[in-house]
Amino acid sequence: MAAERRPRPASFWFLALFFCAFVLFLYGPMFAIFVLSFQGPEGGLTFPLRGVSLHWFRQLWEGIGTVDIGAAFRRSLALGAVVMVLTVALSLAAGLAYRKRLPGGTALFYVVVASLIMPSIVVSLGIGLMFRLLDGALHGWLEAHAPSLAEGFVSTLGLFSSGLGAQLTWTLPFGLLIMFAVFNRFNPAYEEAARDLGATPRQSLQHVVLPLIGPSLVGIGMFGFTLSWDEIARSSQAMGDLNTLPLELQGLTTTVTTPVIYALGTVTTVVSFVVVGTTLAVVWAWRRRGGGA
Repeated sequence: MAAERRPRPASFWFLALFFCAFVLFLYGPMFAIFVLSFQGPEGGLTFPLRGVSLHWFRQLWEGIGTVDIGAAFRRSLALGAVVMVLTVALSLAAGLAYRKRLPGGTALFYVVVASLIMPSIVVSLGIGLMFRLLDGALHGWLEAHAPSLAEGFVSTLGLFSSGLGAQLTWTLPFGLLIMFAVFNRFNPAYEEAARDLGATPRQSLQHVVLPLIGPSLVGIGMFGFTLSWDEIARSSQAMGDLNTLPLELQGLTTTVTTPVIYALGTVTTVVSFVVVGTTLAVVWAWRRRGGGA
């Protein structure tokens, strides 16, 4: 005889309603932008939808005024890739260093994590000011010692100098915290077994540690890329003359009054989902390969 199904308490329905409201608040605006980006040529920035077409994506492809969206897109991709690689490499190195007695490690940890607490715009202003001071000092030195080079000198502010540093202040603390969590759960018996079998420290790292923590490193890489991909506040004063895609998008919100800006938002969101999907596929394949070994 089947057991009688008991009615759910009122608290269950309250929490379920709260969760649905949270999901709607989280994804509702993004879904609205996604739908409005497919407006017809006569469509505006709000509902109702006036036709369905790819008109605004075609407008985006052809360019928005003087803004070169394609170049900004490529700059963001390139910067995100560099940030991703450096975040993985430096987070791994820091995680390995903290597994042993690291002189000054506690103070260094607080210094790194403090970057998450400080307002992003303040960090950006500080980095921009520091590089402008460096520009002044370097230009003065060049005028005194190499006048021919001083004429061609413009600025040290740039995508892969100050911009890269600004974004690493955002991604590295997250990468370090993830590595702490990974190594706290890592069983050192695997390394001890490798050493008992005659493996050197390098062989133990290469053939034991890295394969085991590989999926986590892929996750850190995804974290680094996605954080860089949509970063605005820390990049706002540190990018120099060439803006990334989020900064161009922020600028367009005050000048563009057509759904083409929604089309741009849809494209950038799709790129983020592609990165997340690719990461999950790589992690799945990695674990499947490890399980079959």
